[in-house]
Amino acid sequence: MTIATAGTPAVELDKLRFAYGTGPNVLAIDALQIARGETVFLHGSSGSGKTTLLGLLAGVLRASSGSVKVLDRDFTTMSSAARDSFRATHLGYVFQMFNLIPYLSVQENILLPCRLDATRRERVGSKSLPDAAREMAEQLDIAQYLHKPVTQLSVGQQQRVAAARALIGHPEVVIADEPTSALDTDRREQFLKLLFASCDKAGATLIFVSHDLTLRPLFKRTVELSSINTAAQMRSTE
Repeated sequence: MTIATAGTPAVELDKLRFAYGTGPNVLAIDALQIARGETVFLHGSSGSGKTTLLGLLAGVLRASSGSVKVLDRDFTTMSSAARDSFRATHLGYVFQMFNLIPYLSVQENILLPCRLDATRRERVGSKSLPDAAREMAEQLDIAQYLHKPVTQLSVGQQQRVAAARALIGHPEVVIADEPTSALDTDRREQFLKLLFASCDKAGATLIFVSHDLTLRPLFKRTVELSSINTAAQMRSTE
């Protein structure tokens, strides 16, 4: 099945196939386009390949065949180092397991993308990096923990640190893997409000994975991955 949307694509997959090692394909998507600035809810049963697809879109994994274009750059023709550099500049990623640096403070974790990439640092604007981190932290109700090691935080608090790190510096594509799974209702709404506002301000594309189907109406489109044939299917939520 071919899925397309109007406008210049932020993401474009063509004849994508991915297998781990010599195993069978776990993803087979003939065509998928996501427009710049679009918000997409990615859904599927366990084992359907959602996290694998996010890894391909982030350049962490390389496709077995076909092409994976993000912001018109084909990850399948780029070196691992080039993909790492591109990801640091252009992508914000909220990992399912957070991937925080345990020996750094909350503030240092949030600011990591800006420390590693000049473009992300420049996008902060005239405010200082500590002020930028505090602004993000205040919006996620974790400002009081800025100078604490992340290991002293609860799971939900760590999840909000991971979200702040992904959003700082206005990345052009935001990828979120179950980002609200450890949040209570109030904090989930607080996080989603910041997420959508940040993406809207930056004109960023949002690709959001969740098992919580109550969130689906918030997004412009739903892409479902079937665990039977791993073909992407599209449902508009406009």
